[in-house]
Amino acid sequence: MALVNADSIKSELEMFGISCGDEDIILDKMLEQCLCNRLQGNEIVLEWVAFSTTKGGLKLSLNTLEQFEHEVLNKKNKAKPGIAKREESLNRTRDINSLQDLIKAEEEEESLLDTYSTPAKGSQKRALTTPEHPQSKRSAALIASPGLLLCPASFSPSVTPSQKYSQRGGRGEVVSTFGAVQGTRWAGRKGQQNGVQLELLEGSEDSLIDNYKYMFQRLRDVRNVLTEKIEELGEELRTNFNIEEFSPVSLPAQDSVTVLGQVCCDSNGKLNAQSVLLEAGPDQGGRQVPVDLSELREYSLFPGQVVVMEGMNTSGRKLVASKLYEGVPLPFYSNPIKQEMDMDIPDVPEQLMVMVACGPYTPSDGLIFDPLVDLINIIVRDRPDVCILLGPFVDSKHQQIEKSLVTETFDAIFSRCLGSIVEGTKGVGCRLVFVPSQRDVHHHFIYPQPPFTLPDLSKDDAKRVTLVPDPCTLLIEGVTFGLTSTDILFHMGAEEISCAAGSDRFSRILKHMLTQRNYYPLYPPVEEVNMDYEKFQSYGQMPLSPDMLIVPSELRFFIKDVIGCVCVNPGRLTKGQVGGTYGRLLIQRSATSIDGKRVSPCVAGQVVKI
Repeated sequence: MALVNADSIKSELEMFGISCGDEDIILDKMLEQCLCNRLQGNEIVLEWVAFSTTKGGLKLSLNTLEQFEHEVLNKKNKAKPGIAKREESLNRTRDINSLQDLIKAEEEEESLLDTYSTPAKGSQKRALTTPEHPQSKRSAALIASPGLLLCPASFSPSVTPSQKYSQRGGRGEVVSTFGAVQGTRWAGRKGQQNGVQLELLEGSEDSLIDNYKYMFQRLRDVRNVLTEKIEELGEELRTNFNIEEFSPVSLPAQDSVTVLGQVCCDSNGKLNAQSVLLEAGPDQGGRQVPVDLSELREYSLFPGQVVVMEGMNTSGRKLVASKLYEGVPLPFYSNPIKQEMDMDIPDVPEQLMVMVACGPYTPSDGLIFDPLVDLINIIVRDRPDVCILLGPFVDSKHQQIEKSLVTETFDAIFSRCLGSIVEGTKGVGCRLVFVPSQRDVHHHFIYPQPPFTLPDLSKDDAKRVTLVPDPCTLLIEGVTFGLTSTDILFHMGAEEISCAAGSDRFSRILKHMLTQRNYYPLYPPVEEVNMDYEKFQSYGQMPLSPDMLIVPSELRFFIKDVIGCVCVNPGRLTKGQVGGTYGRLLIQRSATSIDGKRVSPCVAGQVVKI
């Protein structure tokens, strides 16, 4: 299935002459419905036209789209699980033993037929192959050729290049910009310095650097983690807003009360203004109470959000909220020690170029790594100081991966893919940072996710390659980077509700991440995220507010400032059968601090088409 985007939906709507008021919001909602229901842009528009016609010509709006999702899309999905389960059960029966038996039987049958054939015909027999043991002469020649290290087309049984990718337009086009850095150009320092200083901010002892055992967490442990989260954030809110104490959420009171709790939904459905519950921690009674939001002039809520509300609860069975206290972000990183060291050195700005790209690195119509080769050529041309590459590198959602049509093991494809990147950028001198994704088919399917392992790296290559977990916080030359490859924007965007909120949806979600102080504040998580809450409490929290927050998503790319943090969605390197986008950042920071206070870096950013 090709990945759909907002532009394709917009063109389909224009074909039918359908207009919408808030275009960006409508297109984002329809894109969300396409991704959730595995529909193409033309398919969802046809479904909408049929639905609106039967309803007497409904206008396209958020309310009518929700009605369309409830009455059409949800009903269509209910008919699919039976077929999927039957196919899954059939696939499960085809284990390695049965495949080997089938191969052996076919070999015996061909041997019997060869006794009745001429020697010439027998010599032309094609050897049987399996994905684990490929015997194809063409594949063997490709794999053995060292000259094809940077041409990973040999990963796939089909080496035909993607026609749509090779014919794409707009290569190198800048599609989003942020800020301005004067007197500089888009290039790194070309190894003029002694090397970029890069480290995990938490420190090696507190960072997730090794694999761990999962699938052993107890419900009691999950409850304890959530309780501690409510208490810690509640104490910060109480101190910041000078609140004397919190009242139990279910205690009847004739006066206005201030309560602390976690937002949740009263059912398994999607959160809405009528289904909001506030669940308190043990210190406030540990009960749930419905919340009436009608008196709030504006709000933005999502399941799992820790909030403080002020309002009336005369019966003890419903809180009528009149005021909502939002969270408080952590302070930024500062290094006052440099002031003493550099007292006599003039304050000369230092330039740092960081390139960011997120997988998949192949088009959806073939396991051809042409986009990765193009990205390597761009790295060689621009010579960034740091290149942050986020997974998936071997995408579990790729058609050929799902159908097991590859000629090598997943681990072998991954090793050669990263080996190509390391080898191709050897003369550039940039630091490489690899971030795993839960869509990497060969890696651990858990969050937080341990880093990759590359045991075959040479000592020289290991010095410039950094393997980090998902999520993590990096310190690069005095600038902090928050990284996560999990699509939190899409997950929270489907659950967040708001009223009269002034900012756009992306800014609201990013602000929630910074004020909730962790990389995945949504609870419960979506089904595709397997959360280990004990590890998440230790390794999924933000130690501080990052200067740069990298949050790749299926949703539209952007670079924006959110309460002092520059947030970047570089998009995907490939979008369906065509090329996608990558990001690049140019950072100028002062060499010294002023009076021991933090000096914000000057940042320019671009999102560029591959």
